[in-house]
Amino acid sequence: MRAFRQVLGNTLVANVTSSYLWFALTFWAYLETRSVMATAIIGGGYMLFTAVFGTFFGTLVDRHRKKQVMVISSTVTLVTYASAGGLWVLLGEDRLADWGNPWFWLFSAVILAGGVVESLRNIALSTTVTLLVPEDGRDKANGLVGTVQGISFMVTSVFSGLSVGLIGMGWTLAVSIVLTGVSLLHLVPITIPELAPDPEEGGARFDFRGAISAITAVPGLVALILFTTFNNLVSGVYVALMDPYGLELFSVEAWGIVLGVTGLGFVLGGGLVARFGLGKNPVRTLLLVNLAVAVLGMTFTIRELAWLYVLGIFVFMALMPVAESSEQTILQRVVPYRTQGRVFGFAQSVELAASPVSAFMIGPLAEFWLIPYMRSAEGRDTWHWLLGGGEARGIALVFLAAGAIMFVTVLLALASRPYRRLSSSYAVAPPQQLEATP
Repeated sequence: MRAFRQVLGNTLVANVTSSYLWFALTFWAYLETRSVMATAIIGGGYMLFTAVFGTFFGTLVDRHRKKQVMVISSTVTLVTYASAGGLWVLLGEDRLADWGNPWFWLFSAVILAGGVVESLRNIALSTTVTLLVPEDGRDKANGLVGTVQGISFMVTSVFSGLSVGLIGMGWTLAVSIVLTGVSLLHLVPITIPELAPDPEEGGARFDFRGAISAITAVPGLVALILFTTFNNLVSGVYVALMDPYGLELFSVEAWGIVLGVTGLGFVLGGGLVARFGLGKNPVRTLLLVNLAVAVLGMTFTIRELAWLYVLGIFVFMALMPVAESSEQTILQRVVPYRTQGRVFGFAQSVELAASPVSAFMIGPLAEFWLIPYMRSAEGRDTWHWLLGGGEARGIALVFLAAGAIMFVTVLLALASRPYRRLSSSYAVAPPQQLEATP
């Protein structure tokens, strides 16, 4: 547990840095371009590349020591952020801020690459919970992970908005480079008591076969991953439009503070899981939380009211650690340790692949059709009874539709046969054996 807490603390430092720069890039890009399509492409690109490399990252985690994987991840992230800093110094903000210029996309892509590689640490962290925490305490340990992610989100969203508004993107990037270096230096002396992974047959870097075999061996697990994938297809809408909606209601500095305050929801949700666990049936907990998220999505932009939006985001963030902890706990129990990296990575690939699809679709759809339509007399007359008035009613209509789709999906999942099979599998799964050799 001491090693787990050290790794968790280091992950907090790394996540703060990565989130800080990623939020700043999104805020800066929207303020410079005023284009929801630009932010949709950036957010969708992050999800896309994280999905593409998920199985590769999972294979690395299974075939190498977890400490080694984390060090490599932090080193690559430091190099990419330093490269983005070099572009800023060489080209200047004026050239980088034009989204019609290739340099804007190169600058964004370099930062994106650092964030994607950083996600490798999260897969490794999920397996270290199995490695370092007794089975009956893993749901609470996953709650601590959610709390750390919440603190990271809360801190960085505040400082990202203030950084972009007060000191600019250049100094924000410089701070990120320094913090990434500090994170790496902090990680090096940490010791994780682990055995060397077993050498396995073949040498596939993208071990889809091993991941699929491990997943299909558990009744109902395929259905769980497909369910989460569909929900992520819906959540891609939020990836594309949540920040633009907030920046219509608040200044960039105020929006950063709003995200920081609502980030307390992450801390609250993760803290509750760390204190009370997930109950006897995390599978049911996962679906009920998604049902609540669907209802929330249909209501938190029903009127263009700042307090309603802030309250909705707070509740949404409080529910996310519960959902994430539920899925992590299920996988840690029913999947053998030696293949957990590939399963976590494959699940990440499949689930996250849905978000960029919807983000890339919804950005142009909202910018060129829904937003102009809802600002027209016809759109206002047709939907005023439901959505009220305001400048961002087009985005609100998208949120409403996404929430309704998710609501129906969760109800179908609760009534399905795979749900009952996975619940049974979790109940009877034996304790994990750490299959490794010295």
